[in-house]
Amino acid sequence: MTNASPTLPLFSDGMNLTEQELIACQTLSHVVVDRKTRSKASMAGHRASLVKGRGMEFAEVRHYQNGDDVRSIDWRVMARTGVAHTKLFVEERERPIFLLVDLSHSLYFGSKLMLQAVQAAHVAATMAWSAVQHGDKLGALIASETTHLELKPRSRRQGMLQLSSGLVDVHQNQLNQFDNLPQDPEHIYKACQRLQRIAKPGSLVWIITDGHHFTPQCLAPLTQLKRHCDIGAFVITDPLRQGTINLPKQFAFPVRDGKQQLTLTRDSYQKWLSEQLASQQEFVQLMNQLSVQPKFIDAGQPLSDQLELLR
Repeated sequence: MTNASPTLPLFSDGMNLTEQELIACQTLSHVVVDRKTRSKASMAGHRASLVKGRGMEFAEVRHYQNGDDVRSIDWRVMARTGVAHTKLFVEERERPIFLLVDLSHSLYFGSKLMLQAVQAAHVAATMAWSAVQHGDKLGALIASETTHLELKPRSRRQGMLQLSSGLVDVHQNQLNQFDNLPQDPEHIYKACQRLQRIAKPGSLVWIITDGHHFTPQCLAPLTQLKRHCDIGAFVITDPLRQGTINLPKQFAFPVRDGKQQLTLTRDSYQKWLSEQLASQQEFVQLMNQLSVQPKFIDAGQPLSDQLELLR
């Protein structure tokens, strides 16, 4: 890690969450690659397609078959080969983008720059702005111990507005509920079950989490989801939980981890760190079973310094 102190993103204080800072994430979204879905089709006929598209792009030619529209015949190829050929085109379709944003209380932890929950919201907003710019529909499921907020896919800025509002509301509710945290060890499992039901086939699903509440049970609904959707994952980390922060030889400082109040010393820190890394590795192994390679985002640095991970 560098010695330079990182700077908080625009409009952010690292703890609270505002719609202003989520709007500011729009400036980061240009690095996200547009993952389009395309379907091959012959030239359109007399009726308009029911599938919204971004246009028709030439793909290839094949031998003419009975029933092909004569307007799709490639006369140049026919003149050259003496055999009728049909032009095929690629239709660019809107692709639903779905975000599963984990705002469990384990993400309300920050040792250097911001809470992991705030960084999770920044990642979600950046991916959402990318969807808006590429003309895709945007939906989300924001999950916490107290809330499962389901946002149906909506077009363009409508989808972004409902996401930013939902993130701010759930985040504030989590901060307010810190001393009255209910215990529901299956809240992320239930979110995975719900996600498997509501994500439409062909969707691109991004999971944004610290990984701590994903249990082996989650594999079944996520496997079903993977059969008809693409999945990607971001793991939100913290320098203290990764062992990448410089600590003095002797220390004793209080840490709140979920409902646990701890005092970490040089001796107890190593055991605590091992538990944190083991929990994170369990999530990585779960994703690997789905052939998904998670990307790690550090809450100790602004997202603008980690843009290569969004490509």
